[in-house]
Amino acid sequence: MTDRLGDMIDQGAGKMPADIVLKGGRLFDLTTGALREGDIAICGDRIVGTLESYEGVETIDISGKIVVPGFIDTHLHIESSLVTPHEFDRCVLPRGITTAICDPHEIANVIGAAGIRYFLDCSEQTIMDIRVQLSSCVPATHLETAGARLDIEDLLEFRDHPQVIGLAEFMNFPGVLARDPICMAKLEAFQGDHIDGHAPLLRGLGLNGYLAAGIRTEHESTTAEEALEKMSKGMHVLVREGSVSRDLDALIPIITERNSPFLALCTDDRNPLDIAEHGHLDYMIRHAISKGVEPLAIYRAASISAARAFGLKDRGLVAPGWRADLVVLDSLEDCNAQMVFSAGRLVTDALFASRAVTEHVGIDSVRAPSLSAESFAVRRNRVATSVIGIVPGKIITEHRKFELPIENGETRGDLSRDILKITVIERHGRNGNITTGFVQGFGLKRGAIASTVGHDSHNICVVGADEADMALAANRLSEIRGGFVVAAEGEVLAEIALPIAGLMSDLPFEQVREKLTPLRAAAKQLGGTLDEPFLQLAFLALPVIPHLKISDMGMVDVDAFALIE
Repeated sequence: MTDRLGDMIDQGAGKMPADIVLKGGRLFDLTTGALREGDIAICGDRIVGTLESYEGVETIDISGKIVVPGFIDTHLHIESSLVTPHEFDRCVLPRGITTAICDPHEIANVIGAAGIRYFLDCSEQTIMDIRVQLSSCVPATHLETAGARLDIEDLLEFRDHPQVIGLAEFMNFPGVLARDPICMAKLEAFQGDHIDGHAPLLRGLGLNGYLAAGIRTEHESTTAEEALEKMSKGMHVLVREGSVSRDLDALIPIITERNSPFLALCTDDRNPLDIAEHGHLDYMIRHAISKGVEPLAIYRAASISAARAFGLKDRGLVAPGWRADLVVLDSLEDCNAQMVFSAGRLVTDALFASRAVTEHVGIDSVRAPSLSAESFAVRRNRVATSVIGIVPGKIITEHRKFELPIENGETRGDLSRDILKITVIERHGRNGNITTGFVQGFGLKRGAIASTVGHDSHNICVVGADEADMALAANRLSEIRGGFVVAAEGEVLAEIALPIAGLMSDLPFEQVREKLTPLRAAAKQLGGTLDEPFLQLAFLALPVIPHLKISDMGMVDVDAFALIE
């Protein structure tokens, strides 16, 4: 390193040609907000010179372009992109996302520590810098059946891995406040390290108690008021815009130059079709600017503020001595990457082709019982039935109550009020649990849609207007080893297989994107009204998000953190 460090010093000082020089452009100075002219010199993986004139072994003309630091996605589950980390790398790095801080708790809930190890192995091969947070809640709660369990001893095995940052989103905030022994063991082990949060709608004294555990970042603010309280109490707020959880517009008022040191951006869960149609963090940046946000505020949030929040001290500015993660843009407003550098390497197809392959895991993880129409019968005799109420664009749901028709001793849905059956089937081969409840807001008039992506335990989730089609869709998922299925009138209309833990495809992201289009179209043909019905379905089984959810054990009153009798 001594010789290389000496070269960096000499190249920065102009005593020898730099490895790469970017000439003719301007850099966006995130300290002052100014656009500054001058060359950018790179030696190895590091920026060694700016705002001066340099000679280079390789010179690249970027006349008329603007250079900004690489973007950092501060919280996401790569599994929700439906592709492997290698394909995610190829999908979003060309858009300027040079660092991704992921929590692999989706795959960890299915296959445990082997899932975390798979992500760490992938992170050693990808071109983008994938950092891993250790999944803190596997299973997420005691109110569902997961495929695995991770105790503190399992996490400590990975603690010293160079790609590990700390403890991932601590979703069980009721457990924190109740001083649950399992929660306390994990929190105590990571005191002094980074601990990521997850506490939707938590305010006041409860929020203070949660933060007292040493939790510093969180992505669940859905209103400006909630975000400002969390920020004022020392939290670094991660503004989220995923495929279902779309909070950017609601949080636009807080994205200001004054607040930007305490803000960052994240996607949480975003699929490749949305990435292709709209973008990733690049979409968030240009959308925010179109809504009046100052470019300095949003670009800070996308880079230097994010880096500082997660202790990544080597990146986030275009300045000498900083990691050469760079995005060459057409303009700040449009945020279209013309060229991307990851650790000083120009991102090209040849660079992606140089990566080693990582062997897939969790190929046979779907072990669900065989189902029939009768499996979905609901035999209750109640005046009022709890119904999950979907709020479009949110993963928060409402706890609604309706009187539903009863026929031959069975409680039925009501298409006239858009009330459908929803069923969760345990698919890890542990107990074969089946729970059927009701949901309002999908719009389906016939058929069914089903998925093995069901946060966070990833059991089979099915919603439908016809029990026979619900059985068909669910059984088909077992046959294709996981994925998404749309069925109607006894036929499978569209499907995509996700054989890696029932969460990810083994295909290139372009092919996954192409398969998602007919899936969406098929759901629309059934009367579906949601833009992203499959991920919306997935979040209905997440019993840490208020207010009413469903798991394989029953309907869950999240506010009471208990099953409904």
